[in-house]
Amino acid sequence: MRLKNIPGAREYVSNSDYVILEPENYRGKWKKVFNNSNDIHIEIGMGRGNFIINMALKYPNTNFIGIEIYDSVIIKAIKKLESLENKVTNLKIVRMDATYIEDVFDHQISRIYLNYSDPWPKAKHSKRRLTSPQFLARYENVFAGEKQIFQKTDNDALFEFSLESLKDAGYSLKNVTYDLYSDEKNLEDNVPTEYESKFVSKGIKIKRLEAYKS
Repeated sequence: MRLKNIPGAREYVSNSDYVILEPENYRGKWKKVFNNSNDIHIEIGMGRGNFIINMALKYPNTNFIGIEIYDSVIIKAIKKLESLENKVTNLKIVRMDATYIEDVFDHQISRIYLNYSDPWPKAKHSKRRLTSPQFLARYENVFAGEKQIFQKTDNDALFEFSLESLKDAGYSLKNVTYDLYSDEKNLEDNVPTEYESKFVSKGIKIKRLEAYKS
């Protein structure tokens, strides 16, 4: 999908209080950014921010960081935040390529959310998938204590790939469903993304998993 360039987006994003510029300078210091010792959850590829903004509002005692590479998408999340009555103090946004996640986080993250990530369907691109062995190895140095990865996707092949990749990496899988919206238990605390709402309206089944590793 081609993203529309928005004139002035980069400057707008850079001037937002929600955005952390030069995030590598905060490696190992993220609790100071939030000025508390609460758990930190990150979403890789936050898109327009619907999921992570609503998670931050729903769980005020957890800190959230949204990772996104495109200014034209980040600006939409910022404007959503600015439209709220009160400032969201437990959410920050980082503009970066997730490939360099180890340069930014150092054993401080409690959970990673992967929502509707690019499936990179060609075999030669498999290492770019966010649940590939290469990315799972990077996450090892990001987590603090128990490792938790929660994934949602509409893509069957990516989901099967993730199940195998996570098992091979030593993760235990829980609450695995191939049809989230027919599973009342897993749906209770579900916070949808923009893509998710569109998929569901078209009858596309949503796959979801939780992966844990001590």
